[in-house]
Amino acid sequence: MALGEVKALLFDVFGTVVDWRSGIVAAAAAFLEHHGAATSQAPAFADAWRALYSPAMEKVRSGQRPFVRLDVLHRENLEAILPAFGIEPGTVPEVELSTLNEAWHRLDPWPDTVAALLRLKRRFIIAPLSNGNIALILNMAKRAALPWDAILGAEVVQAYKPRPAAYLRTAEVLGMRTDELCLVAAHNSDLAAARGCGLRTAFVCRPLEHGPGQTTDLMAEQPWDATAPDLTALADALGA
Repeated sequence: MALGEVKALLFDVFGTVVDWRSGIVAAAAAFLEHHGAATSQAPAFADAWRALYSPAMEKVRSGQRPFVRLDVLHRENLEAILPAFGIEPGTVPEVELSTLNEAWHRLDPWPDTVAALLRLKRRFIIAPLSNGNIALILNMAKRAALPWDAILGAEVVQAYKPRPAAYLRTAEVLGMRTDELCLVAAHNSDLAAARGCGLRTAFVCRPLEHGPGQTTDLMAEQPWDATAPDLTALADALGA
């Protein structure tokens, strides 16, 4: 799988690099237990929180509201779902809401992630191309030992994927042509948007991102420049 003149691999983070759902389920379970709710609701809590992720960003993408960091959107979405689980936001101490919201900063990488990134780092510049904000991505990287060469957050480009600006301004920030960048992602839609902006593309499969019974992104839906079952296999294919 040759990637020609690619100099940098840019990574989607949530779902591709880290296992967001397991981390949010665990944080939700502790929070629910503390507030007298059934911990069995934790998976549904995590899924409900994540379900508001794209709609919240769409308000920014469409111009309905100015750009705000993902931490802000996550907090608003958290407060929006609490009543469905029998908890009124106003009854929860601020420190507890902030701590739960920061669970997105404390996500664990998939088992293959760190070793594969270290290998790929020897040959390519590696950096996140995520909708996460800089503090979120930085805190996650420090905790999980993600060896990024640069920390890029959505506020750098003031745009959320899949808006073209998210990809094109990242290329500008790095001082590279778009065809010198390759997006690595477990989401076909993200890759399609990146390809539309001139980036090269690499698909890795994360069949458990959304938990058991996942039905989306189980295979490459287009002939991407590279396709691999995980990041280890991608590093192997790229000779890293």
